[in-house]
Amino acid sequence: MRIDRIEIHRVAMPLIYPFRTAFGNDQTIESVLVKIQSGPFVGWGEAAPWRDPAFGPEWAAGVFLLLKERLAPLLVGREIESGDELQSALRSVKGNHFAKAALDLAWWDLFARGRGEPLWKVLGGRGPTVDVGADFGIMESIDTLIETIADALRAGFKRVKLKYRPGWELDVLTAVRSRFPDATFHVDCNSAYTLDDLAMLRRLDEFGLAMIEQPLAHDDLFDHATLQREIRTPICLDESIVSEDKMRKAIALKSCGRVNIKLGRVGGITNALKILRLCSQAGMPCWVGSMLESAVGMSHNIALATLDNIRYPSDIFPTSRFYREDLAKPEIILSGPSQVTAQPGAGIGVDPDPRQLDKLTVERTECCRSSAAR
Repeated sequence: MRIDRIEIHRVAMPLIYPFRTAFGNDQTIESVLVKIQSGPFVGWGEAAPWRDPAFGPEWAAGVFLLLKERLAPLLVGREIESGDELQSALRSVKGNHFAKAALDLAWWDLFARGRGEPLWKVLGGRGPTVDVGADFGIMESIDTLIETIADALRAGFKRVKLKYRPGWELDVLTAVRSRFPDATFHVDCNSAYTLDDLAMLRRLDEFGLAMIEQPLAHDDLFDHATLQREIRTPICLDESIVSEDKMRKAIALKSCGRVNIKLGRVGGITNALKILRLCSQAGMPCWVGSMLESAVGMSHNIALATLDNIRYPSDIFPTSRFYREDLAKPEIILSGPSQVTAQPGAGIGVDPDPRQLDKLTVERTECCRSSAAR
């Protein structure tokens, strides 16, 4: 499959309300969309590292520049027949997982469209429908949070994820668990703590949580292993798992009991499949995380969530949860209580709406065979 042309868009998508985490408060989500063309077929990918390098070392403007100046020219004009071939072609550039993911995801969509099959089926998924959960950031008050959780549980969501940071901690969980004694909850710390907070982290065992997501440093495996020995609640690693090699080491160190797989963070579907395989061999359940992507990125997340060993409701959200209007169509909607279903048709079954894409694009470029040759 020859790569003829790559189009790159950096977009800024305004949220309905600020998303508050341990990283800070975000009013918009910046992501980078990539369109790969091969003959009559096109594929779309999206990576959303956000505006600032807070979740990890990458950020949207940097991803755009790297794709434009280095990564896209490495692919244009080449025959790429597999995800492994694509990753090998990009290997001279170290790290930069989000930037590589945008290309990897677009290639997988292109490949599936070329075969005339849905991406979830090409990947070997169990079926087009997957379980999803509800996710709530830091709110104005505990009462507001409890009202919002009650709405989600009434709507049938199978689990609720709560952002957790200094100042929004044990008193919040005490109130939530008192009000909802039987519901499934987990907390996401977004690297806000250290082992100096061990006494507080031990107390999380009192709340019957499904897991504690990324409590310690974003690139740590060793201290997480120490913490896991000190608490009963499974640790879920997110930011720390950026590659198959990191996953192998986390398993060897016993750093966690669960893994959140974000396609942008691990460099795309090609690498996610390898991480899933390792976790399956180790008996470690996984689930799919998101970076609040548009329907393009969310559709890739849905395809990944159809695979074996995705055994916890994933962070895949309907468009209306965060955006007044998606930049891609069809928008993501719930297909049932706590469920979403992949779009029919080839690939991810979703394309950017030209009007919305143009409206939200901050900068755009393209790389074709003639420009790559220069």
